[in-house]
Amino acid sequence: MNELVIDLEAEKAEILKRYRALLKACKSTLQRGDKRLIRQAFDMALDSHKDMRRKSGEPYIYHPIAVAQIAAEEIGLGTTSIVCALLHDVVEDTAITLEDIEREFGKKVAKIIDGLTKISGVFDTNSSLQAENFRKMLLTLADDVRVILIKLADRLHNMRTMDFMPRDKQLKISSETIYLYAPLAHRLGLYAMKSELEDLSMKYMESETYKFIAKKLNEKKAEREQYVKAFVEPIKEILEEQDLQSEVYGRPKSIHSIWSKMRKKGVPFEEVYDLFAIRIILDSKPETEKADCWKAYSIVTDLYRPNPDRLRDWISSPRANGYESLHTTVMGPKGQWVEVQIRTLRMNEIAEKGFAAHWKYKESSSDSGLDQWIQKVRELLSNPESNALDFLDDFKMNLFSDEIFIFTPKGALKQLPTEATALDFAFEIHTDIGVKCIGAKVNHKLVPLSYNLQNGDQVEIITSSKQSPKEDWLNFVVTAKAKSKIKSSLKEEKRRIAEEGKEILERKLKSLKITYNTDNINKITYFFKYPSPLDLFYNVATGAIDLKDLKQFQSSEKVIEQRSPEKIEAHQIEGIINKVKSKDSNTLLIGEDMQKIDYKLSTCCNPIPGDDVFGFITINDGIKIHRTTCPNAAKLMSNYSYRIVKAKWTSQKELAFLTGLRITGIDDVGLINKLTTVISYDFKVNMRSITVDSNEGIFEGSIMVYVNDTQHLDNLIKKLKQVKGVTSVTRFDSEQQNIDLAS
Repeated sequence: MNELVIDLEAEKAEILKRYRALLKACKSTLQRGDKRLIRQAFDMALDSHKDMRRKSGEPYIYHPIAVAQIAAEEIGLGTTSIVCALLHDVVEDTAITLEDIEREFGKKVAKIIDGLTKISGVFDTNSSLQAENFRKMLLTLADDVRVILIKLADRLHNMRTMDFMPRDKQLKISSETIYLYAPLAHRLGLYAMKSELEDLSMKYMESETYKFIAKKLNEKKAEREQYVKAFVEPIKEILEEQDLQSEVYGRPKSIHSIWSKMRKKGVPFEEVYDLFAIRIILDSKPETEKADCWKAYSIVTDLYRPNPDRLRDWISSPRANGYESLHTTVMGPKGQWVEVQIRTLRMNEIAEKGFAAHWKYKESSSDSGLDQWIQKVRELLSNPESNALDFLDDFKMNLFSDEIFIFTPKGALKQLPTEATALDFAFEIHTDIGVKCIGAKVNHKLVPLSYNLQNGDQVEIITSSKQSPKEDWLNFVVTAKAKSKIKSSLKEEKRRIAEEGKEILERKLKSLKITYNTDNINKITYFFKYPSPLDLFYNVATGAIDLKDLKQFQSSEKVIEQRSPEKIEAHQIEGIINKVKSKDSNTLLIGEDMQKIDYKLSTCCNPIPGDDVFGFITINDGIKIHRTTCPNAAKLMSNYSYRIVKAKWTSQKELAFLTGLRITGIDDVGLINKLTTVISYDFKVNMRSITVDSNEGIFEGSIMVYVNDTQHLDNLIKKLKQVKGVTSVTRFDSEQQNIDLAS
């Protein structure tokens, strides 16, 4: 008993210590009376959460304090946000109401807490409509961006302390983080936070690769530091001679970005050259910022030869999230390319703290790109038509995209994502111009609507009153605004035509003496195999349906059942699982109670026994098994977590699973023969297909083979690598496919 008291005393002391550290982090922004407000919020949180503990066994209050600390220190938010961060869970988890908070802290704090409470369920395990909830979350963003910033701080702390969570929760939370939260942090300009969220997600989703890269980075740390020192010394010297106050240092690249490079370029760790970036931070007066950055650029490129294709000037044209910096890649000692980033203290704060730093410098910056971006989000959300999942995909696409700058004929500047087309630009100017657009002049030359714009193009849009949106426009627009406007115009048009079709059908049914009622219309829709009556009417109007076939419908005796809805609810899942229970499947155990159930292996990632896998409940195909590293996994886990079930392999029967191997090497007479000998004779493995490409002495082949499990596969790979002339053997998945959620 005594020991517990001492423990509680030690915890009390620790809580106070953490609270003091929080106050220290807020010091720079505190005004009169702020300290009292923060204390008041802390006391309320401490009292409300006093009997609660986290999964790790720690007092719950550690979490709100940590979230407030991240908000203050890493995002640079002020007192209102600190108060909200401390109280972010009380309305949801305790007896305290929003009215109590408004009475104690005023309307603003209550509104932000309300926003946080509304979105705390955004990724709730039982929620079947994450996408719809994410949309709600963005509505609060358009209302007060602090809601999202505190939510990001909350997510970052949860990711940092996820070791005590069960494995399936770790995977689910990491998937959402990489799918939505990291891109959101990136878009709000929080680069340090974005990198950490990506790294932490990778730590749980790709733990082996993560550990491997971390180990490799650690091994070469001393050597790297030595190189950075030799690289920056001469730069520092000249900067000092020229009276440029600066800080120059090497910054290691994040594990996730190194891994992305390895995948994108298909190279091993040893061949990723930019494992670090050099950063030059100048202490400049506002009026000399630009000139000082170019001066520093000139010093660096006098010392080291730059790669002319790798200059990025985000000082003259900042990114949409306000990021300003000058990036160049130069040839350093030992023939190594080195990325150099040049910026001022103000620019660096905007890069690290993102949106929050914008407020601080708001007076000086005219209209920040972020304000325009939030305006775009508002527009997107105000479109009531858009389907939540489409919306999420469009939105995510726009989160990730880098910008190009396009000029109007009068010289005004518009920002668009890379890959944007002339039609995107038309919608960017105005919806009415977009829907009437028939072509464009780019730099005075006539181009089609699908023309891909380049940075710096000057574009004039040509319209016609006779034009209306076409279905194929959706194939080449990339902005969410253009997509949603085209979709709603097409729907409008389709409805108008469907109205005519409805009248035609009504007349025809009358002549056949078939009653026009909902039941019969549904049966006819099913008979002609259309997803909805709207499609039926539309196809009647366009003549795609031969109305003579209605006689056939009339004479068909069968009772027509309506199709089940293409949606699956949580309560149906139980039924599906029971329906597909199998007697003898002993390769996979599925679900919370690890039962033997029938399943299908998904073709987008070809899982084999030994892989880390999960089950996904589909409408027509029962349970499909995906690898956790499947290109589609993050999307499925984020949007349909209620349809995800646990799965793990058990003792193996001699079953064969299809997987792919990519082999590269030096083209040599008889190389294929040697490879097939190893596969078919030494390993007794069956091959399904082999495709070979030889180009200027380099051999590249893809072989589909049947193996029993991951161990069998690893041994085969090891053996193939020993064949003379082979340089690499890697397993590959099918390319990412759009998953048909119904199958």
